[in-house]
Amino acid sequence: MPRRYPQPRTPALFPLTSSVPPDDYLVAHIDGGARGNPGPAGYGVAITDQLGNNIAGLSEYLGHQTNNYAEYSGLLAALQYAIKHGPKALKIVSDSELMVKQIRGEYKVHNLTLRELHTKAAQMIAQLDWFTIGHVLREGNQDADRLANQAMDRGMGRKTPAPVDASREYEGVVRRGVIQLDGQPSLPDGTRVQVRIKR
Repeated sequence: MPRRYPQPRTPALFPLTSSVPPDDYLVAHIDGGARGNPGPAGYGVAITDQLGNNIAGLSEYLGHQTNNYAEYSGLLAALQYAIKHGPKALKIVSDSELMVKQIRGEYKVHNLTLRELHTKAAQMIAQLDWFTIGHVLREGNQDADRLANQAMDRGMGRKTPAPVDASREYEGVVRRGVIQLDGQPSLPDGTRVQVRIKR
C-alpha cells in the first residue's frame, strides 16, 4: 500500500504581521450571507479608523450565490476601499472562520470559485503596507451583519425598517403580547429596548 503524505496547506497570503499595528489603520468588520445557501446573497462592510470612529458602510446585493462567496465578496470590498482611500493598513474582522483560516493559510481552498476570489484577495493584500485578519463571533459583528441583510432585502424587494433614533423615546401599545411602537412599524433584530409601563 503506497504511503500517504499530508497535503500542504494553502500558503498564507501575507507575511506574519507585527503584533504592534501602525499608527493609522482601518478596521473593517465584514459579513456576507445567502438566504437558502445558495440563494439571494449580499455582503456588508462596516469600516472604522483604529479609534473606532465610523468611516464608511458598504453593502451590495450579489444575486444568487453562496454564503462563502458573499463572505469573500465582503473581504474584497474592504480591501478595495483600503487600497483606494488609504491608509494602506487594514485589520479585517469576520465571523467566517472558514474564510479567515483560508486567508491565514490554515485551511486549503478546494472550491474553484472561491479559489479565484482567494487569488484576487492575495493580489490586493500584496498592495497593502500592513494587513491582519481575525475571527469574531457573530454577536461581535452586528454592524456588518445588518448591512449584509439590508443588501439582501434590497435585492429581494423588501423594505428595510427605518433606523431607530436611540436619543429619543418612543411610545406604543401591547397588542396580543407584541409591543407596537407609534410611528415606528418595526425595530431591527438585536435592538435593545427598555420598557416603562404607563397606565
